[in-house]
Amino acid sequence: MSVTARMDKVVDHFVRRGRWWHEPLNAGRARMFAMQHRLNTRQRNSVLKLKVATNCTDWDTRMNILKACSEEVIADHEHGGGRPHWAILEDLGVRIGLKRAELQNARPLPSTQLAWNAWEGLMASKHWLEGIVANTCAERVNVPGYGSGEFKKRGWFGVERERWRKLFKLNDEELDFFELHTEADLEHSDMGWRAVEKFAKELHMEDAVVTACERNLYVWEHYLNGIADAGDAYGRRK
Repeated sequence: MSVTARMDKVVDHFVRRGRWWHEPLNAGRARMFAMQHRLNTRQRNSVLKLKVATNCTDWDTRMNILKACSEEVIADHEHGGGRPHWAILEDLGVRIGLKRAELQNARPLPSTQLAWNAWEGLMASKHWLEGIVANTCAERVNVPGYGSGEFKKRGWFGVERERWRKLFKLNDEELDFFELHTEADLEHSDMGWRAVEKFAKELHMEDAVVTACERNLYVWEHYLNGIADAGDAYGRRK
């Protein structure tokens, strides 16, 4: 079995066990996701992923990492109409009932902060090939083909878009965050998978990159579970 096929199995297992997509979405969880994922998008793409780019010895891969980070935090002209992804998510948060100041003044949950601390170790102090897996393994979940049913057909944000549509009565244009991420994450995650295909065997790192995928997805699971629990509590307060 190829190393990327082994990583695909890890991603599939993550999809099948994750609470976030197997439990009902409610308004509290959605609003907490908007607040925390806005922060997470900025932190991962302005700090953590840049550490991987710094360590990367392959020029083309380094430039691709920087391009993906730029789309997330500066401007995405290809998929986002020139807006960064975090700002598109901020607008979505306002549409679902959050005040813009509430989004802009949000602080990371303890679970989010712990995830950042874990990713610091998994991205900054590891070989760049392990780091690029950390960059892209969760984006892979947005690519159709993992899990079962509608998730396998549409990918995470394809399913998530429909859940938010039903919950908040939004139209396609108002849900553009999920649409652009489905497109952008296919491109971003393919970059990571292609790098693994190109370099893992040469560097004798097949087992290391699969382990990196497993460890990073456990961190993502902790991050999403923290949002779910805090979102339920947030909803009870409102």
